[in-house]
Amino acid sequence: MFTKVRNLSGQRGILTGATSGVGRALARLLAERGVRLVITGRRKARLVDLASEYPEFLVPFSGDITDSLFQEELVRYSTAELGAIDLLITAAGAGAVGPFLESSTETMRSVFEIDFFSPVQLVQKTLPQLINGRTPAVVFIGSILGNHPLPLHSAYAAAKAALHGFAGAVRPELASYGVDVNVAILGPTQSEFWDNLISGERADWSQGRPLSAEITAAAIVSGLERGVPVVIPGWRAKSYILLGRIFPSLIDRFVCWKRRSFAEHQSFAEHE
Repeated sequence: MFTKVRNLSGQRGILTGATSGVGRALARLLAERGVRLVITGRRKARLVDLASEYPEFLVPFSGDITDSLFQEELVRYSTAELGAIDLLITAAGAGAVGPFLESSTETMRSVFEIDFFSPVQLVQKTLPQLINGRTPAVVFIGSILGNHPLPLHSAYAAAKAALHGFAGAVRPELASYGVDVNVAILGPTQSEFWDNLISGERADWSQGRPLSAEITAAAIVSGLERGVPVVIPGWRAKSYILLGRIFPSLIDRFVCWKRRSFAEHQSFAEHE
């Protein structure tokens, strides 16, 4: 058992990706739990607006989380502002959609920079503070595509799979220092993910009913409080992962059928 039950009230931390979606919902919920956070993202106005809702608990600090120098500034600023760092929550993320044969190396690198390397680098930079924190923890935001990938999401699925693997590898390592490593594996969730793709656009055949950002954030915070190392919000995400473990080929066949059916429907509509 590597994780521990914790009382979040009075804890101090860093939250990336706080300008929208799950990150924004997490900022609000954690502030209501009494957690003081330095919240970060690229869009300064949104951070300032969010921080104004909970001025005693949220401190905005905008910048590019993939920039190594900004990461160092973020950790220095957070340590000075909060006095210590107990939590690191990496909710920043981005994706790219499109056939692998049409994907550029630059796009794949960009996805890995934000979805894998920036969380890993932030862990490295905050560890000295986390080790001395109060019931410290790192929370990564993963994806069901990191468990069982889907076509057109090769870079994103690979980056999330790498993040899941990294979390599993360092969990027992950091446990020896008293630092928990938690992963939230998300399915379709209300966010601006599809509006901010690095490249491509959402396929019409992949439209689904997303879980609300607030419900997702509540599940993540509950898992953090209860000491659950892996949280999977929503029954759809749980079902997808279970099905991917037991009948992986079934998912692949279904997706191929759905893509083919949609393409045939589009072709028929165009010829009417």
